[in-house]
Amino acid sequence: MKPVYLLLAGTLLSFGAAKAQRVNLQLVTDQVQSPVCMAVPGDGSNRQFVLQKEGKVWVISKGKLLPTPFIDVSSEMVKINPAYDERGLLGMAFHPQFSKNGRFYLYYSAPVANAGRGKNHKSVISEFRVAKPGDNTADPATRRLVLEFDQPESNHNGGDIIFGPDGYLYIASGDGGGGGDRHGSTGNGQDLGSLLGKILRINVDGDPYSIPADNPFVNVSGARKEIWAYGLRNPWRISFDKSTKRLWAGDVGQNKYEEVDIITRGGNYGWRIMEGFHEFNVPAGADKRKLIDPVHEYDHDDGISIAGGYVYRGKAIPALRGRYIFGDYNGKTWVLSQKANKWERSTLDIGNRPGGNVQLLSWGQDEAGEIYMLVSIPQAGGVKGGVYKLVP
Repeated sequence: MKPVYLLLAGTLLSFGAAKAQRVNLQLVTDQVQSPVCMAVPGDGSNRQFVLQKEGKVWVISKGKLLPTPFIDVSSEMVKINPAYDERGLLGMAFHPQFSKNGRFYLYYSAPVANAGRGKNHKSVISEFRVAKPGDNTADPATRRLVLEFDQPESNHNGGDIIFGPDGYLYIASGDGGGGGDRHGSTGNGQDLGSLLGKILRINVDGDPYSIPADNPFVNVSGARKEIWAYGLRNPWRISFDKSTKRLWAGDVGQNKYEEVDIITRGGNYGWRIMEGFHEFNVPAGADKRKLIDPVHEYDHDDGISIAGGYVYRGKAIPALRGRYIFGDYNGKTWVLSQKANKWERSTLDIGNRPGGNVQLLSWGQDEAGEIYMLVSIPQAGGVKGGVYKLVP
């Protein structure tokens, strides 16, 4: 049953859903176009690094946007149209020992040879270094290639990269694009021989990387050893809960359903056999009992493309503590709250929203566990980006 909402004397009441939560927004900067990701170095500097899809990384220090980009890798990338392109500079992660070694990682879309012959571009994860960990600029010439893989279409790139509590790098990879995961006999999501439609897990301290010995498919013939979990369509954003260490993913759906998953080692999350809780393309003899259901889904009456977020572990908004904050590209925002073995969705009611048609691109989390919204707002003559902090 869908929740029913009534507005009574200015109070939002819900039936069949948890009570709505209300927060406000504090503008941090509106000077970064297409802000698709935020990363923090974990060095105690209280800096936030915001990725501009077109290829630049910007630094927010003490609440102010610095005037010079931290790094610009646009020359390494495919040329994109920021208004609709899913390619670009999509992910950033700082090495767990960044304060000592100055190493960080970017995920971006790069040109590929023989484009148009089943190849549109390639996804690249590269390492870079700063001269000193406290520096606010980095040299692109320090680049070291870690991993790259071909993408047959321009969309469904995934693109998030994060270090887990175990010190390994987790990579969210989409299914390669096009409708219905049409590549290969079973689709890339179900193909253990492909890196597409997966969560990958690697050790970046190898040359160029190594495979953790406890990855689930290291001894499976024909499987890529980098795979941690599979059966995903386009896990646009992933995050670890700072407290429980659970790995969360917001997986973008096909025609009808968006889903939230808790990712476990070796798990098969169903795509393209399932879309959310529903059958999509079920091959003969498929054993659906081995598939892992999402913890939540919503249909396209509510949204169009999920933007996965974070479990709130900050101090400023106690009512949100332990709840998973997420939203949709159409600007709607929600939280999931755990009740016994189920997760219930409620509206995240945001006051003082910016005007216009807000497009929710992504979320960020600072070192203190506070949450940020990354948005774009179409305007006459272009698109204006915005980074906002959730506040009481």
